[in-house]
Amino acid sequence: QVQLVESGGGLVQAGGSLRLSCAASGRISSFNVMGWFRQAPGKQRELVSTITSGGITNYADSVKGRFTISRGTAKNTVYLQMSSLKPEDTDVYYCTYRSAAYTYWGQGTQVTVSS
Repeated sequence: QVQLVESGGGLVQAGGSLRLSCAASGRISSFNVMGWFRQAPGKQRELVSTITSGGITNYADSVKGRFTISRGTAKNTVYLQMSSLKPEDTDVYYCTYRSAAYTYWGQGTQVTVSS
């Protein structure tokens, strides 16, 4: 079992910045992929960004150049630095942890960008 604890969501004006954090605990595999997805009501959950335990990153086209994903020194924490936020970035953001065998999700944190 892996537990994910997210923090850092909130309300920000368009053009502003927020940083999301996600800490994983439990049975952490040496190889894993952590990252963030987001979901609006009535829509499918979509990829925002992921990072492997080796540091390889992946971004959705809609956030490239604005969002930066990184790992903490302990490697079981992932951060999403979000800059130049737009109203269309408003969603519930979910942290995810994936190993070879399992995928886990956090409880979600709301990000609201006002125009």
